[in-house]
Order: sequence, then structure tokens, then C-alpha cells
Amino acid sequence: MRGRFRWLLALLALLGALPSVAHELQPAFLQLKESAPGIYEVLWKLPSLGESSDVRMPIVPVFPERCRQVGDVRGARAGTAWIDTARIDCAGGLAGQTMAIEGLAAFATDVLVRVQHADGFVETHVIKPVQPALTLRAGGDARRGFGAYLYLGVEHILLGVDHLLFVLGLLLIVRQRWVLVKTVTAFTVAHSLTLAVATFGVAQVPPGPLNATIALSILFLGPEIVRRWRNETSFTIRHPWVVAFAFGLLHGFGFASGLAELGLPKGEIPLALLLFNAGVEIGQLAFVFTVILLERAWRILSVGWPLLLQRLPGYAVGTLGAFWTIQRVAMLLRGVA
Repeated sequence: MRGRFRWLLALLALLGALPSVAHELQPAFLQLKESAPGIYEVLWKLPSLGESSDVRMPIVPVFPERCRQVGDVRGARAGTAWIDTARIDCAGGLAGQTMAIEGLAAFATDVLVRVQHADGFVETHVIKPVQPALTLRAGGDARRGFGAYLYLGVEHILLGVDHLLFVLGLLLIVRQRWVLVKTVTAFTVAHSLTLAVATFGVAQVPPGPLNATIALSILFLGPEIVRRWRNETSFTIRHPWVVAFAFGLLHGFGFASGLAELGLPKGEIPLALLLFNAGVEIGQLAFVFTVILLERAWRILSVGWPLLLQRLPGYAVGTLGAFWTIQRVAMLLRGVA
């Protein structure tokens, strides 16, 4: 018992050192729209350094030397982000030119770049911290780069530790293969519905209460995992797909935060939503299959893990769920006070 208590203290100490691990950073968004030959209307949407932070992330786009600013930059605050608009004059246009995001290498976030040329051609890219520069398509290159939305979806789910932890909790409760298929399908259908609802602006949930409720959904699975260990039963154990669908509706609003806030043109939202959701599903299924394969490998190899290590994933779900619930509710109360 004393060893288990030490393990819990160590886990809580790690959580205290990494308080923001459950919050995936929002991508920045840079839109360049060519309104006349060589003249681009610039929209630069930049996230803050934290959900409740007023500190602007210190990254800026750097355009080719041929470009010069026309007029003043106009800035405004929009929720937890800043929006700057400007106009630049790039002699000969930006096709085939290289641009960069200065300071991006120091942050774990991406920049979605959307360029609309004067002829109506649109190309989309993702600039990553490991390679903070981008060469735009040359004239005649018909690749549009819509795979950027697919990439953002995969990244969003894999960086969303809280979402993955909820899925892990479901995997620890469900034992039958057919029940697992129904549970994962119910979660997928539910968060796909609310992802579409939030992205099209039909309904929105404030991020503070949403994040607290998502944390509570993880905490909710902790006692259910213990009941499964004890071979007890409950509504969740008998009907896990119902619980997965109910909480999946909430998680869908969380997924939408990576796409709905970008401010994409309405005509591009359906395709972006489809690809982003496909990316989320790819990442989620990759996680599920990885967990199943690891469990199967340990079973085939007959690895004799100590009981504490066998139950470590369940402890992680309950402990992290409790920690994040307390943390996010405290953030809500501070906001109200």
C-alpha cells in the first residue's frame, strides 16, 4: 500500500509540472487572398499562449523580399485569439516563392496557410515547427494541398491527451470484440455529429465548461474500470456504447475547436470538415489498434507483469481525470470570481 501511495504522489507531481498537457494548442491561420495581380489581402489569426492568457504568441509571418506592406496593420482580439489584417504588394506574385513563420520553432503549434490566387486557384498547407518555411506552388502546379486538413485532424486527436484517455478508459471496460466495435462506432458517430454542428456554427459550447465536462467524463470512467476489475456490473459496463455516444457528443465540440475557430470560407468548410474528421478517425483508430496489439502481444508472450503495472492504465485514467476535473473547475471558478 505504501508503494502504491508513493506512485500516486509521483504521478501527481508530474501533473503539477505539466499542467497543460491535456490542452492541445490551436493552430494559427494565415490567409493570403490575391485581390489584384501581386496584391494580397492578409489575414493572420494567432492563438494566445493559453486558454485564459492575454499573452500573444510571439510568431510572425515573413514574406519574400519582393513583398512590401501597403498601409497599416489592423488588429483586433477575437476570443482567445488575435486577428491582424493587412495588405502586401508582391511584384510578380507569390507563386513558387518561399515564406516562413519566424519564432514558430519554439512552440508546439502549427500554422494553416491558405492562399487564393487571382485566377481562383486555392492551395492549402501546414507549416510545422520542425520546418517553419514553405514554398508555394509554382504556376501550373494543380496540387491544392487539401490534405492539410487531414493532417490537422490526425494531429488534433493524437495531441488531445484527454480525448485519447477517454478512449483508453472505454477499452479497459469493454472486453467483447463486438461490443468494442459498437462502442467505438457510437463514439465516432456522436463526435462526428457535434463536430459538424460546431464547425457550421449551429451551436457552440464555451471552452471553459466544455473542458471541465470532458475531464469529468474521464473521471466518470475511473470507478467503472474498478468495477470491471471486481467483476461487478453497472449500466456503463452493460451498455458502454450508450455512455460512449453521450460523452462523444461533448468530445465532438472539443474536436471542433481545432477547425471551427480558423474562420475558413463557407464554401470550403464541407471539404475541410470531411477531411479533418477523417483525420480524427484515422488517429483514433490507430490508437485503438495500437492498444489492442500491445495487449495481444503481452498475452501471447505471457509477460508476468506485477498487478500494479497491469492496472497502471486504469489508475492513470482515474487519477488524470480527477486532476483535470479539479484543475479545470478551479479555472472556471477563478473566471467567475
